[in-house]
Amino acid sequence: MKKFLVFTGNRAEFGLISPIIEEMDKDKKIQYKLIVSGAHLNKKFGDTKQEIKKLGYKSFLTANIKISDKYKTYTALSISKGIEKISRLLTKYNPDALVVYADRFEGFAAVIAGSQMNIPTIHIEGGDITEGGALDDSVRHAMTKLSHFHFTTNAEASKRIIAMGEEKWRVKTIGFPAVDLIKNKNYATPKELIKKFNLNLKDKIIIFTQHSITTEYKNTYNQLKASIDALEQIAKKNIKVIITYPNNDIGSDIIIKFLKKKKYVNNKNLLINKSLGRYYYHGLLALNKNINFHVCCAGNSSSGIKETPIFGCPTVNIGSRQQGRLRAKNVIDVDYNSNSIFKALKKALFNKNFINKCYNCYNPYGIGNSGIKMIKFLKEVKYTKSKILRKKMTLTKNFLNKARL
Repeated sequence: MKKFLVFTGNRAEFGLISPIIEEMDKDKKIQYKLIVSGAHLNKKFGDTKQEIKKLGYKSFLTANIKISDKYKTYTALSISKGIEKISRLLTKYNPDALVVYADRFEGFAAVIAGSQMNIPTIHIEGGDITEGGALDDSVRHAMTKLSHFHFTTNAEASKRIIAMGEEKWRVKTIGFPAVDLIKNKNYATPKELIKKFNLNLKDKIIIFTQHSITTEYKNTYNQLKASIDALEQIAKKNIKVIITYPNNDIGSDIIIKFLKKKKYVNNKNLLINKSLGRYYYHGLLALNKNINFHVCCAGNSSSGIKETPIFGCPTVNIGSRQQGRLRAKNVIDVDYNSNSIFKALKKALFNKNFINKCYNCYNPYGIGNSGIKMIKFLKEVKYTKSKILRKKMTLTKNFLNKARL
């Protein structure tokens, strides 16, 4: 495999897949092109294709999928439109393999297109569990069954994929790619952050992102209001709260409209951003290791679970969206109740015993070098394209006997 197409559909996932791209850059025998799609091309969500350009990726393919977050039919329609547009790009470029990350509907469209066109499809971050009402689990597992190689962030995820009937030689645990970025310290310096966010020494900072839940989108307003009420209350203690826009799931328009209210926009301690990007996001988390600051993460984003342990940063995980996900001991789980959220934020910001526990917590998502591990694995694959495409179900007789009705 020498010629790859790498699909990216939103800001968070691009940051996570970038260590893989960097390793491809280093290998002179590998050619690749990006397919930039989804929220990257939408100004409402920050037009993050500009961030990709700033990182030096001047030439990439685009698959502009019209997205609406107002009606649930649009997600299904966006998937169908995505399949059509991505299929045309696959036909034109004819790659040896397609690389897709995680569990978003844009990526689902890419995996369907690749698998149906007999293009070996590589899926990163399969096998995870999030049982909290988002459609992520269903999409992620469907992507696994359609893909031909599986690179997971943890050993438990690899076991689940094998338990789903995937052949062992197709599965490799590489750890969480974001750890590669963090280890390289390619993020904003304290000086840059002080200037950009008007920070003061000794500031306590909350980074907040809350997404809608696709199966509960009618409750989005009340769920967000509980969080914002708690944040407003704690901001009165001279806490800086840095808020970012949600992803483009159904219900996100409710969140964005809420955050645009004057009383939030004009609150000097509530700093609202469409997108931080990995550079500033990791830089802010890294301030937690600086004696002049203390940082905590809050909301319901997976990054609050997976990326904070390496910085020893506390996380207040709100609601059910990340239910079932593997986590370290730096996470406080709370329901959509403003009083409970406020108490959890106080603990994350002021409880010295808990803060010390977070500093030294074990990170279950690996120690880095994910990109190196993945590229090494792919270069050593000796199987023919025909064998790669012909998948077998490998459930054992013992498993099948137990599963009899």
